[in-house]
Amino acid sequence: MVIHRFDRSTLPATPWKNGGGVTREIVCQPPGAGMDAFDWRVSIAHIASDGPFSPFAGVDRIITLLEGAGVRLHSTDGAPDLTFDHALNTPLVPFAFAGEAPVMGTLLDGDCHDFNVMTRRAACRAGVWVCRGDTTTAAAAGLLMAVRGTWSAGEHTLAPGEGLWWSDEALTWPLSCPEPDAALLAVAIHPATP
Repeated sequence: MVIHRFDRSTLPATPWKNGGGVTREIVCQPPGAGMDAFDWRVSIAHIASDGPFSPFAGVDRIITLLEGAGVRLHSTDGAPDLTFDHALNTPLVPFAFAGEAPVMGTLLDGDCHDFNVMTRRAACRAGVWVCRGDTTTAAAAGLLMAVRGTWSAGEHTLAPGEGLWWSDEALTWPLSCPEPDAALLAVAIHPATP
């Protein structure tokens, strides 16, 4: 089993086509899959200006504010499950929406950084939650990233901005951090249910 470690500060930045920000990809599975063929993908986005989000048909998205005042996510598709108006303005509170939704992002007060999880609906589904103390998580594939505090994840130590991901084998992670304001983002990827 291979555990892939990463450090947020060293992830390469890819500018958006519309010039409104950059994306730092952490993992895209299967390896080498393009934006129209991945099963699951996790990245960190730096939103620098207002603008539309790229549409992803057949993909479920979960976005979590990391830093900054946040962004208003607005979709007026007309379909009940694709229409929403959400202020993503509280750090570490995940928000899920369908990739088909024509989302416009409006910055609330300057740029912001967001943690993004995308899963192809026909292949898998994701759960994203914030760990704030001793706990355990398990999944066949997933990702852990320390946000505040230095965490123990099994035999691994994760300082803020550091993380790890795995795929193709169910693993259970005992997680702990003694710091009172500790926070770690956990992503669990599960096969799509028929």
